[in-house]
Amino acid sequence: MTGIHKQEIRFIRLRTVMAKTGLSRSSIYNRLKVDSKYHDPAFPRQIRIGGGAVAWIEYEIDAWMKSQIDKSRGQTFLLNEDSEYVSKS
Repeated sequence: MTGIHKQEIRFIRLRTVMAKTGLSRSSIYNRLKVDSKYHDPAFPRQIRIGGGAVAWIEYEIDAWMKSQIDKSRGQTFLLNEDSEYVSKS
């Protein structure tokens, strides 16, 4: 299939997103809410996985976290052929 990332696709629930990012529940949802002053259009949107449950795609959260590092430190990280992020020199 084209367009599929090399990373394993893994759904993660809100508690895991909170643990990975260090953000609170309300901070995560404020980043998703368009009319919030904290809206972040780059923050990954959740997907419905059934029965009212939602999850995020782990590699999208990881990519967002790396983009925050890029913004903060002025670095750029790239995905290499082994699906590892490396600093662009």
